[in-house]
Amino acid sequence: MNKNTILKNLNPQQKEAVIHTEGPLLVLAGAGSGKTRVITHRFAYLSDVLKTSPASILTMTFTNKAAREMKERIERLMGKALKGSYIGTFHSQSSRILRREIDKLGFQKNFVIYDEDNSCSLIRSILKEFKIHEALYKGIVSKISSLKASLIGPEQFLMITHDEDSYGFDEKFARVYMRYQDELKKNNALDFDDLIMYTVKLFEKHPKVLEKYNREFPYIMVDEFQDTNTAQHRLSKLLAGKLRNICFVGDDDQSIYRFRGAEVKNLLTFEKDFPKAKVVRLEQNYRSTQNILNAASEIITRNPARKPKKLWSDRGDGEKICYCTTNNEIEEARFIASSIKEFYLKGKHSYGDFAVLYRVNFQSRVLEDVMLEHGLPYRVIGGISFYHRKEVKDIISYLRVINNPSDSLSLKRILSCPPRGIGATSIARMENEAKKKDKTLYELMKQTTRGNGTATALRGKVGDFIKSMEDLRRQKDGDLRKLLLQIYEQTGYLEWIGEEKAENLKALAASAEGKNLQEFIDITSLTGATDEDHGDDSISLMTLHSAKGLEFPVVFIAGVEDGLLPHFHTIKNPDELQEERRLFYVGMTRAQDLLILSTAKKRRLYSSVQKQEP
Repeated sequence: MNKNTILKNLNPQQKEAVIHTEGPLLVLAGAGSGKTRVITHRFAYLSDVLKTSPASILTMTFTNKAAREMKERIERLMGKALKGSYIGTFHSQSSRILRREIDKLGFQKNFVIYDEDNSCSLIRSILKEFKIHEALYKGIVSKISSLKASLIGPEQFLMITHDEDSYGFDEKFARVYMRYQDELKKNNALDFDDLIMYTVKLFEKHPKVLEKYNREFPYIMVDEFQDTNTAQHRLSKLLAGKLRNICFVGDDDQSIYRFRGAEVKNLLTFEKDFPKAKVVRLEQNYRSTQNILNAASEIITRNPARKPKKLWSDRGDGEKICYCTTNNEIEEARFIASSIKEFYLKGKHSYGDFAVLYRVNFQSRVLEDVMLEHGLPYRVIGGISFYHRKEVKDIISYLRVINNPSDSLSLKRILSCPPRGIGATSIARMENEAKKKDKTLYELMKQTTRGNGTATALRGKVGDFIKSMEDLRRQKDGDLRKLLLQIYEQTGYLEWIGEEKAENLKALAASAEGKNLQEFIDITSLTGATDEDHGDDSISLMTLHSAKGLEFPVVFIAGVEDGLLPHFHTIKNPDELQEERRLFYVGMTRAQDLLILSTAKKRRLYSSVQKQEP
């Protein structure tokens, strides 16, 4: 592609962002302003005009779906497949780097990636060992994740913690955190947050490794900059190197993931980090009418900590914003359902044109009941992803053990899937024995088959299992699809789960076609609930957080009431209240043609009916 072709149909600000390639760049991309268009055209400009290899342009975003769509759009624009390109999530890019370099941090290169369920299982076993109440495990996993997102390891946590009101809990937590990291390393495993934290650690401890990647990636692009946490921000700055040819694309007005560790200040203080940076504002909105943009602007301009921008549209004023007050949440849901039905019967809209957004998940129950009552097709966005289904996770655990027998967590999972007469007590006994002998559980089980005082019945069951696993391990470098089918048959798993769930495993085997074992394990580990596709012609029900990045001709926002939106937890905290405004702003700017807000005078909240104020 030549320069004129790439820049054709871009507005002046988009062109400015595309052709600025040397030195740091912040693209302030307002809602619906064509930010993905800028990224794709900038990639093509770097590749075809500046003759940069696509493999030298590191592009990072937050979800696999976003990365996949970005790559597809770049390929369509350039008219060719991008082989060997580095377009992916922060986690997948970090994983690719660590696969090459992690031995420098004392891990083996065939490490496994633990998801949240794996982390929870490991934490629970540690809490049990330390005689700490197991019910605390979710909070502890969340706190560890938060600390890692801030690049704080267990040692640093102890150094910075001096809370006399914690009654010794901080010290206990630090012990759990330290033990958790030790167990991960012993299992040759990393959790999601480790991927980025260890990549930062690698670069900071080994400057020559960093220099190698600075040379390999002379150009960096980061999407959704406003959602980066401390670790992701540090990684981005390290990768920028001395050239600092880094382009951040984001919108502080759409920063809504503070609860996940996102730091909007990364964007707000950009010019301090990069004093000679160029800032380009994309303010032309291609999605919404001017009335919708004006209403959204009225909300967001009340936030004191933001970069000013004024969105405008050439689509005209459009319909006025609708606001409806109802007596209770049932009336509200019926108003929404009957309005959708009325619009649909006029013949101008399909059901897929409608979205109903709400602040908290429990609001969906009444909406679902009323949709069923009216016979309207709907889907709740944000269900269980394919790779999070139990049967799929069980089989992935088999693959993990086949690839890395040191992964004791996955090994314990598959020992009872299907049940094979090796009970929890026997597993715990073998695990304790393994710790005493400084062996992995798998090594101890192999030793158990040779006798050493183990009961004959147990020795036989363990022996059968090890024989089966060793047979499967001999096939690990062959056809992955055949290996999966062999696991299903040889372990009796397919027969155990029944016909309905077996369909998911057939789909899993089909998705393994043409992939090697390590690659497939990484893909399944890095794929999250955000990657589910929803293609039906049905009404979309979702939280405001789930609506980020989507657009619909007609949008309803239910429950616009004090205590719900904004949420009552946020009202006394100025930073959190600003985030509530950003969340409302995101919801409003999902609407293309019509925005309808609704409220209820009374609503059942947390088991009691409460009066609500709009």
